[in-house]
Amino acid sequence: MAASKTPMSKTHKDALAQGRREGAAVRRYLEALSANKGKRGRKRTPDSITRRIKAIDAELSSANALDALLLRQERKDLDAELARLTNKVDLKALEKSFIASAAAYGSRKGITYATWREVGVEPSVLAKAGIKRQNARS
Repeated sequence: MAASKTPMSKTHKDALAQGRREGAAVRRYLEALSANKGKRGRKRTPDSITRRIKAIDAELSSANALDALLLRQERKDLDAELARLTNKVDLKALEKSFIASAAAYGSRKGITYATWREVGVEPSVLAKAGIKRQNARS
């Protein structure tokens, strides 16, 4: 005989929903940090990207097949970069949600201060979230 399933309690359902909300807040903040991370070298501006796209469009008419392929890929990459630069994420709002969720989420998942730092979360944000450095001897 198969055992009958017992329905989840409201408390259990609420805990699952809370975990999903916290996980989503942490994920969105970390994705925004990653997407907005500075890169080495000279910084591109929307104007410089637009100028290069126009130059590519002009070069395409006289490019051989292989160069045209490479130019089209460069154009796609530049279009994506331009979209990323012009569609700014409200990092402050994501940070606020992260701060409200990170301590509980990290505690449940066993995430240490050092690991948060490795993925780029600033010490001031961790402090606001109530996540403290652990003593190495503890």
